[in-house]
Amino acid sequence: MPLNRKARTWLTESYAGDVTFEEPMSDHTSFKVGGPADALVRPKKRDDLVRLVRWASEHGITYMPIGAGSNILVRDSGIRGIVILLDGCLQTIAAKNPASGHPVVVAGAGVKLPALCAYALKHGFKGFNFILGIPGTVGGGLRVNAGAGGRSMRDVVETVGLLMPGGSIRTLQKTDLHFSYRNLDWPPELTAEPGSTPIILEADFCLKQAGKPGIRQEARQILKLRNAHQPWTTPSAGCIFKNPEGDRSAGQLIDMAGLKGKRIGDAQVSPKHANFIVNRGQATAGDILVLMDIIRTSVYERYRIKLEAEVRIVG
Repeated sequence: MPLNRKARTWLTESYAGDVTFEEPMSDHTSFKVGGPADALVRPKKRDDLVRLVRWASEHGITYMPIGAGSNILVRDSGIRGIVILLDGCLQTIAAKNPASGHPVVVAGAGVKLPALCAYALKHGFKGFNFILGIPGTVGGGLRVNAGAGGRSMRDVVETVGLLMPGGSIRTLQKTDLHFSYRNLDWPPELTAEPGSTPIILEADFCLKQAGKPGIRQEARQILKLRNAHQPWTTPSAGCIFKNPEGDRSAGQLIDMAGLKGKRIGDAQVSPKHANFIVNRGQATAGDILVLMDIIRTSVYERYRIKLEAEVRIVG
């Protein structure tokens, strides 16, 4: 339901200084596009987050958590309800048994993946290098099972802590988590009721103790390769389509279809990597969606392969 005056008053009184209304989502996504959210709240503490989610659920108000906004495309019409930014809380990183051969790193959902990699490199923990260069946060990375080079978050996660709509906290073991390619599905009992999608609070990751020089050298090589082949300096949402089954990636298919450099307004298929759509400055979400449709249609007409969006389209 839309936010009425009473709801706006409660949010203003409860989160003074941490809530804005009609907030442009272009300021909070890596694509730099998107219309306004009815309300955007940045809780400072975990308790503030719990209180907000419980209140919204009790009043039938939709909410959507985001971290770095790096894997979403917000439509130009914006988002109804509340967007919850997790970059003001859920920022802790700590290690259990750091001197053991198999340390466990506990990271809040709001921790950015580059910061998590830096923490592991600093302490000589091996296992996170595959996410080097991938933008986003721990929570978002888990939701899309982020990965590269044949590895993904599924390979290192041990447990996930969840905030349920009623305010209760649940911990799921890895065996309870239903990972697939670029996706994490919750057990059906957690989403049986409308609007009952859980929010990731934190996760435990099982790593290995290793020599710092070796993993740092590996990290440098990975970053060098990604920077050479991916357009990280231009606004985008990372890979726009999932790789289909078969021996050709989405980027290869788009390139073979002759679409590198294709533009709709300021939305462009990157000349550097065909599975990236970049914002050349003034692109709209509508421009990007039209370009995505052109890509899907062209690839299907040529190769009879249906590309599925990897970016999450919201609004």
